Amino acid sequence: MGSSSSKPEASSHVWKASSPVARISHDVAESLQTSSETDTSRAQSLELAVQARVASELRKLEAQASTALKEAEEKVTSVPETENEANQLSRQTVSKEVEALRARLEKRKQLKPIPESVEQAREGVVKCLRENDRRPLDCWREVETFKEEVRRLEKNWVEKVVS
Repeated sequence: MGSSSSKPEASSHVWKASSPVARISHDVAESLQTSSETDTSRAQSLELAVQARVASELRKLEAQASTALKEAEEKVTSVPETENEANQLSRQTVSKEVEALRARLEKRKQLKPIPESVEQAREGVVKCLRENDRRPLDCWREVETFKEEVRRLEKNWVEKVVS
């Protein structure tokens, strides 16, 4: 039991190729063996080269972006005064148009006076809503009274139009 070792002895492996072995020159084999460059050093040098290229491309892009930004800023700051004046004129014309529309609306507001009963019902709703500003649902009676007055007014109008 203890007379033989449990591990097999290290024997040299001989690899046999299934195809003919390509012959390389003695100089190439010697240069590969004497080269101090390893896989990791080649990978590191490749990584450094890639990082340098990326950094140079980034610098180019930043330069392009900064020039584009400067051009845009110059465009914005060189807005002609005539455009500002045109905007002022358009604002003035728009405000005049709004005032004219308001005046027309005031003229059209009441073609016929509202009957006293409808006006009293409306005032009752407004008063109730002001008193119960936190509880508007308490004004349901006033709202129903107002609705009934409006229904009566509409009914009278329809009867006048139909007959």
